[in-house]
Amino acid sequence: MKAIRVRATGGPEVLSLAELPEPVPGPGEVLVRLAATGVNFIDVYERAGRYPQQLPFTPGTEGAGEVVAVGTGVDSVRVGERVGATNLAGAYAELATVRADRVVPVPDDVSAELAAAALLQGMTAHYLLHDSYPVRPGDTVLVHAAAGGMGLLLTQLASRLGARVIGTTSTPAKADLAREAGAAEVLGYDGVADRVRTLTGGAGVAAVYDGVGRATFDESLASLRRHGVLVSYGQASGMVPPVDPLRLCAAGSVYLTRPILAHFIDTRDELLHRARQVLGWMVDGTLAIRIGGRYRLADAARAHEDLESRGTVGKLILVP
Repeated sequence: MKAIRVRATGGPEVLSLAELPEPVPGPGEVLVRLAATGVNFIDVYERAGRYPQQLPFTPGTEGAGEVVAVGTGVDSVRVGERVGATNLAGAYAELATVRADRVVPVPDDVSAELAAAALLQGMTAHYLLHDSYPVRPGDTVLVHAAAGGMGLLLTQLASRLGARVIGTTSTPAKADLAREAGAAEVLGYDGVADRVRTLTGGAGVAAVYDGVGRATFDESLASLRRHGVLVSYGQASGMVPPVDPLRLCAAGSVYLTRPILAHFIDTRDELLHRARQVLGWMVDGTLAIRIGGRYRLADAARAHEDLESRGTVGKLILVP
């Protein structure tokens, strides 16, 4: 089968197409023929060596397709089922294995491409808005990179939960997309905290959802109301330096959390609950998924270049 391999960490150029033996599902595993693979910043972090992996490796964890084989002991999933997963072993490939209890069924009304584009970020948006800081009607929240794949989902869902969303984007075109998704106000990245204070009568926001990291952290902290919550869920611009806890005191006895999806889909029940809600929202029109780019497997390096440029809108996917 064709797959992308990383033999040394570095820039997008280390992503190379290779021919590998087809994987065989082990006990409790299923083999999925992938119709689409999600491209995520965690893939970038692993490729660059920020999240160390044993070399060589095939990146990618998110995708959707059809089960083509099952390992021993698997009776919950059958060959021919359409499934999606965020725990695939090397999703930048034509085939990948995954534990049977980590796949979720994909409804007939949802294409494999949309499922691959929605699962990881959709479930992330779900726990961010329901657990990391549970949005309440009347809240004002700040969503950074509001026209990106995550930002569009957070903006749509937070608005539907009754929040007033202030978004940040880097271009007027992206600002228009954020407004279409439900943002009440859209700002550039300069002087965010001062402008947020103006828009909130000096109070600040209940929560900031920040997947940008180093470049936005200080402004995010300064944008919070007293007892507000800074949800730092990513570092697209680089890792956030260590934080002196006294800064949280000075900002108004605020809270800082750095969650990851794995801790919110740890059990089968949690996984199915979040996945079914996200996929159900896609079916009933609550959630619109924007695919910002489709790339052949051989063009994975270009997909990473585009993602890291922060010039994309929506979700990028690979089509093996």
